[in-house]
Amino acid sequence: MPMLSDPARKYAPFPQIALPDRQWPSRTITAPPRWLSTDLRDGNQAIVDPMDAHKKNRFFDLLCEIGVKEIEIGFPSAGQTEFDFIAGLVRSGRVPDDVLVQVLTQSREDLIRTSFASLEGAHAAIVHLYNAVSPAWREIVFGMSREQVREIAVAGAKVMRDEAGRQPDTQWHFEYSPETFSTAELDFSLEVCEAVMGVLAPTPEHPIILNLPATVEAATPNIYADQVEYFIRNLPNRDAAVISLHTHNDRGTGVAAAELALMAGADRVEGCLFSNGERTGNCCLVTMALNLYTQGIDPKLDFSDIDRVIETVEYCNQIPVHQRHPYGGELVFTAFSGSHQDAIKKGFAAAERQNDEHWRVPYLPIDPADLGRSYEAVIRVNSQSGKGGFAWVLEQDQGLKLPKRMQAHFSPYVQRMADLVGRELTAADIWEAFRDAYHVHTSDKHFQLVDYEERRAGDGTRLFTGTIAVEGAERTVSGRGNGLISSVMTTIEEAFGLSLEVVDYTEHALGSGRDARAAAYLECRTPEGAVIWGVGIDEDVATASVRAVLSAANSARSG
Repeated sequence: MPMLSDPARKYAPFPQIALPDRQWPSRTITAPPRWLSTDLRDGNQAIVDPMDAHKKNRFFDLLCEIGVKEIEIGFPSAGQTEFDFIAGLVRSGRVPDDVLVQVLTQSREDLIRTSFASLEGAHAAIVHLYNAVSPAWREIVFGMSREQVREIAVAGAKVMRDEAGRQPDTQWHFEYSPETFSTAELDFSLEVCEAVMGVLAPTPEHPIILNLPATVEAATPNIYADQVEYFIRNLPNRDAAVISLHTHNDRGTGVAAAELALMAGADRVEGCLFSNGERTGNCCLVTMALNLYTQGIDPKLDFSDIDRVIETVEYCNQIPVHQRHPYGGELVFTAFSGSHQDAIKKGFAAAERQNDEHWRVPYLPIDPADLGRSYEAVIRVNSQSGKGGFAWVLEQDQGLKLPKRMQAHFSPYVQRMADLVGRELTAADIWEAFRDAYHVHTSDKHFQLVDYEERRAGDGTRLFTGTIAVEGAERTVSGRGNGLISSVMTTIEEAFGLSLEVVDYTEHALGSGRDARAAAYLECRTPEGAVIWGVGIDEDVATASVRAVLSAANSARSG
């Protein structure tokens, strides 16, 4: 077929909803919704190789552990494997008392009866009935009138009512979906739902769940919110209905649509972990729950070990969670850009210093530690990174808090290594570059401290006497100065002819307690004006400062 000269002409814009006094834009979400996971049904139908019983059981256990209280466990009439899993789970006693299992069925008598049979013996369960109501399905798929489509829903509701009466020991809950709600006429969706409610006779004490699916996401999220608010405002006996949402992600805004529809008055959200589902997937329960968390609302779902959740989901679905998936992706808390790294590093420092009540770290909407992620993975270094990046890595990996000017001095070493290897630098790479640059754990050709002692002279000066090895030979040397560092500097100059001027000196503890070590940083200048840095690490702070002098001397000698 030849392409139209203007392909966009084949698509009609989605109509606006006549709701001039809409209320949802001025509302905020203040509490979590009821959550329903459709991973074991909608998500399972959307993968190339559906889960076997082992994987479905493992996924079910995960959902219970993270706090999901309503779980759609399958489509009993899809086949014997599905039926057997559902019946086995119900009869196993593994369903917690506070968890409602749910099954889905089309509005056909035989399928509804099969669904109730699969749940025999359940202490409580939801049976979810659906039939498509929109014009495209009525006219193209079914060739039916509105009256015929409404009758399908009513007939199914009657079978549900009768089947529930045959198993009085189970606490039955009913859910109805006017499938394809997002592309249906609102008055007809209301008409069908009212007819179903007329059969099932819900009450405020025992409400029906009315699920309003964005089966195909056909418009911007605000349109869906308008549809939901219109439906709620025009539904008779609203207090006898729980309004549920089931958004798909065809336009990439399934989560946004669900959030706005909650503002429009909905009570419940259906979706899958990490957006699995048909086509582009369902509303991501992880994203939506953690969006609430970042607004100070407890979602009542536990993702404090998100990597374990991901491991289970990937194993069961055989679909990887994308590296950039909100909250869960491997790289979502990672910065490679130098300016981003600097801002994050300063944010963590400020949080530690100020002990703010609320989380405020640039570029990180949530504390990675709240999801079980380590801070070490927040900043990673490649050729695009700046000095803040490797400084953070050294601090997290080795405990070293490099002075600002030393960061600038070390930056070219890291850049050369990144350009040389052509990949992301690991913490081990950066530590190796640091050791080489400042002669930490020196080789035989460098000055190495063997032993030393310091004492105060009668005139108040300090006397340094020590044994220093260089090029495999040990020499006993000594020098005098106003303090330990100056006495070692004098020793180096008199014994080896290296003259250095101290510009700055800093030190800090590495760790805490009895096993704490010390790090010392020494900025020096040669007679020619070159800047030399030295670093020393030792269990004793005085010895660390001596090692820092020798490190600077090694740099001067090598350069």
